[in-house]
This record gives sequence, C-alpha cells and structure tokens, in this order.
Amino acid sequence: AGTAFALQQTMVFPALPTFQTDLDTTTAWATWVLTGFLVSAAVTTPILGRLGDQYGKERMLLVSLGLFLAGSLGAAAAWNIWSLIGFRVLSGAGGALFPLSFAIIRDEFPPERVKVAIGLLSAVFGVGGGFGIVLSGVIVDHVSWRWLFILGSIPVAASIALVHRYVPESPIRSPSRVDVPGAALLAGALIALMLSLTEGERWGWGSAPIIGLAAASALLFVLWGLVESRSRFPMVDMRMLAHRPVLLTNVATLVSGFALFSCFVLVPTFVQAPSSRGYGFDATATEAGLYLLPSSLAMLFSGPAAGLLGRRFGSKWPLAGGMLIVSVAALVLARANDEPWHVVAASGALGVGVGFAFAAMVALIAENVDASEMGVATGMNTVVRMVGSVVGGQVGAALLTAQTIGNTSAPAESAFTTTFALSAAAALAAALVATAIVRRPLRRLVPAPTQ
Repeated sequence: AGTAFALQQTMVFPALPTFQTDLDTTTAWATWVLTGFLVSAAVTTPILGRLGDQYGKERMLLVSLGLFLAGSLGAAAAWNIWSLIGFRVLSGAGGALFPLSFAIIRDEFPPERVKVAIGLLSAVFGVGGGFGIVLSGVIVDHVSWRWLFILGSIPVAASIALVHRYVPESPIRSPSRVDVPGAALLAGALIALMLSLTEGERWGWGSAPIIGLAAASALLFVLWGLVESRSRFPMVDMRMLAHRPVLLTNVATLVSGFALFSCFVLVPTFVQAPSSRGYGFDATATEAGLYLLPSSLAMLFSGPAAGLLGRRFGSKWPLAGGMLIVSVAALVLARANDEPWHVVAASGALGVGVGFAFAAMVALIAENVDASEMGVATGMNTVVRMVGSVVGGQVGAALLTAQTIGNTSAPAESAFTTTFALSAAAALAAALVATAIVRRPLRRLVPAPTQ
C-alpha cells in the first residue's frame, strides 16, 4: 500500500500533458490533478493520524486505505477533468497510511527492531516514488493513462485484505475526545497554505488571492495554536511540537523536503531537454524515468541500513549523513552534468541520502514522543515534508520560468544549475540542524495512554 501511494504521488508528473489533451482542459486544471492530491493528503494525514491514536490505528489504517482505493478506482473511470480532480482529492486521504503504519510498528515491534522496521517502510516510500516516474513514462508512452490508477489499485486492494487479516489492533490509545475546533482550524490553515504555494506561480505571487491566502493561513495557524494550547484534549499537543528534538527534526524535514523535491522533479526535465540547447540528453519519458532507477534501488537498502546505524549511534547521525550525501549529489548535478553517467551516479547518491534521511526522521520522532501520540506526531512530520516539497517545486518552477534561452520559453542551463545549487545548500542546512538534535524526555501533558 505504501508503494502504491508513493507511486501515485509521482506517476502523474509525466502524464499531466496527456490529461490536458485527453480530457480537453487547460494546463492549470490538469495540474490540479496533483495539487488536489497534495492538499488533501496534507489535511487528512494529521487528522487521521490523531484519530488512530484515539480510536485504533488498524481501524484508521483501513479507513485510509479504503478511501485511497475508492479514489484510485474512480480516477481510472474519470469522465472529465473535474471528476478526475475529485477522485484524486479522495485518494489523498491515503497519505495517512504512513504515519499510521509507523505508529503500528512502534506499538507492536520489540524496541530493538523498531528503527530497522521504520527504515524499511521509509525505503518503500522512496522506492515507490522513484519507480512511479519510471512506470509512468512506460505507461504514458504505450497505453492509456487510466492504467496508472488501475495498476495502483491492485496493491491497495491486497493491502486492505492483508491488514484486516494480519495487523492486530493496537492496545495503546490516547484517552481523549475528538477535537473538532482544532481539526477544523488545522484543515483550514493547511488548505490556505497549500493553495498559496501551489497557485502562486499561476495567479502571481503578489496577487490579492495569494496574499489573502497566505495571510489567512498565518491567522488560522495562530488561532489553531491558541485553541490547542488551551484545550484539555488537543488534537496536537503544542508542547510536543515545541519539544526541542521534535522541533529540530521537523525543521530538518522541512528544509530537506525543499532539497529533495527539487532534485527529483528536475532530473527528468533536465535529461529530456534537447541536446541542441547545450544541455540535456534527448531522453524519452521512459528513458528519463530510468535515470532515477539507481536512486530507487539505493533507497531500498539505505533505509534499513539507517535503522541499524541509528540503533547503534543514534538516529540524528543517519539524518545528518544522509542530507550531506544529498548535498554532494546536488552539487554534482549542478556542476558536473555533461555526461549521462554523471546524472546516473548522482541519482544513486541521492537514493542513499534520501533513504538514510527519511528513515532517521521518523525514528527521531518515535524516540521523542509518547506511543499514544505517535500517529499525530508522524502525521505532522509528513505534512512538514509535503510543505517543504511544494516550496521546493515552486522555487524550481519559478527559476526555470525566469531564466530562459533568449526570447524562448525554454529554460536556460543556468536555471538548473541555480536550482540544484539551492538544493545542495538546503540539504547542507538540514544536515547541520540534525547535528543539534539531542534526545530529551518530554513531560507528559495529557493523560497516560490506556491499554
């Protein structure tokens, strides 16, 4: 299921022009096939994670998978762009499966196996995302785009049956009521934030709608913090978020999201560029995906390895080391990209770094929060990474639009160089933040979990 979710998060990138043609729509609305998915995932992930802490993680995992499956099947049968966007919004609820799965691992696995298991699950996310771009190129080049969602539905349906049969319900619960005001304010703040980030390029960063959305997001986040800090049973414990190890982990996650998304989105664009521009390798959509295959394979091994290293030396070091590797790989992409093997080597290094970092982020959260708050804590960490990714994507898009070749709309090589260099700097900053993380006990602010 995790692979399927990651697949569908990245598979739509190469298919966006196809959606526009087949469904007779504009580029802006075709982009909403991805935007709607990301906004929905950002909103539902922490909410379902918290409901899992309260009412059962296995139960909420099945709910998340069910919504994901319904959205995927609906998207495969979409009859126009509006129905496709609507079903993709429904699919976004599947984003909660990762924090819920991490929380189940924390509850059910022996302590000495938790970090390795988290590393393996984190690797699945990275591998799925990488293979999504590879498979999407093949599907878009040879069959209907509807197969993107049909194939993605098969492992989700199998996962529902397997979870129901083999995953036990966690005995650990957070004894509290549903925090409706907190959930509503957080949802509103995230919707406004994600819309301002994803639509800024199209509407204009200085336009009234974008400024209004950004201001509304800031106001709603402030109100949300005030409501949560005064609630007896908050949806998100503000003291938990402000706890230094959790706060620094989320800061590192935000910055790393910026770095990673820029790299992975720009590599296919770079290699598909006509070599007549002075860069690029004339790759097809299928070939462009293959450039990221080393990254996916590397993640498969580096995620569990990060768990082993974290168990021995502490999880902050795989995070710092992973982001340092990402920084070096991004610099290679910025300065040494003349030959295909340069990009392939950098892609493999990116996979090693990402596998280390993703696994370590979740492990650090697990080390520093109560088991009864694992679902919402990892859910918020996932949202932070999404926000960083969207910011990275928008910065990259803005640079590619601003730096062009002559009077054409084709991006100049300097645009790629600048974006990769920014990604390298962001990854280095994330590594430095990671080194400052020190595990500290958190005083309990809510009733102890019941079993």
